[in-house]
Amino acid sequence: MKTCTLFEKRPVLSFEVFPPKSTTPVESIYRTIDELKDLKPDFISVTYGAGGSSNNATIDICEAIKTKYGIEAAAHLPCINLTRQRASEELERLKAAGIENVLALRGDINPDVEPKHEFEHASELVEFIKENSDLNVLGACYPETHPESENMIDEIKHLKMKVDAGCSQLITQLFFDNEDFYQFYEKTRIAGIDVPIEAGIMPVTNTKQIKRMVAITHAKLPKKFVRIMEKYENDPVALRDAGIAYAVSQIVDLIANDVDGIHLYTMNNPYIADKICSAVGTLFSAGE
Repeated sequence: MKTCTLFEKRPVLSFEVFPPKSTTPVESIYRTIDELKDLKPDFISVTYGAGGSSNNATIDICEAIKTKYGIEAAAHLPCINLTRQRASEELERLKAAGIENVLALRGDINPDVEPKHEFEHASELVEFIKENSDLNVLGACYPETHPESENMIDEIKHLKMKVDAGCSQLITQLFFDNEDFYQFYEKTRIAGIDVPIEAGIMPVTNTKQIKRMVAITHAKLPKKFVRIMEKYENDPVALRDAGIAYAVSQIVDLIANDVDGIHLYTMNNPYIADKICSAVGTLFSAGE
């Protein structure tokens, strides 16, 4: 199933997981999915490797999610280090595995790896995928602008190019202030971008995670979020629970405002995903 059809019933709930590091047994990801499946996500996306590194397990994990667990899967595909030949091979692997959805990304620039320069932007990869396959293409978007964008006008212009190239749905980078999402969403509609946009939510549960995410995404931290983190920074359990509660409050507000969907960055932590879904699960079926 192409995940773009899921939005006929909204809001959609999806999860993101990542392949285990090379030093971790690959079986660990399947134990994670064993627990996540009971939360009944509409689909699960699988990253290609942290920091732009490749990980050949992505497609295998997607295939297992679809065939073993009966959940739709979307494989991340960053293009900064891809040749067109390698991209063609990845599309063939996806087809052979029965995967119908791919999240097309520019990808993180790794200072230790020289980019291939055959795809400079995600929109070029989207166009390539649409020309060479029947895959449903998802894209990323940035409510607070991509760190490399000059401003929001530039951000929306490039996002429109991506959608015009063939993206049928979008997932946002994480954010902590829903007002940033609402303003961004309104700007996309004014610009003629009319595909579904899922809000990407990451429950922050420790101070190290906060610093890492802010460094990578340049996400803005609202005062109320900072106050919560500062109050509980020396109590790991309280900080974890406060982070979960903050994510729940974001999701409740987003659903009340008719968001197209919620994409939960699970960080391969079923406990946190379970706590959030236990709090908001009924909201996804309310009004059906």
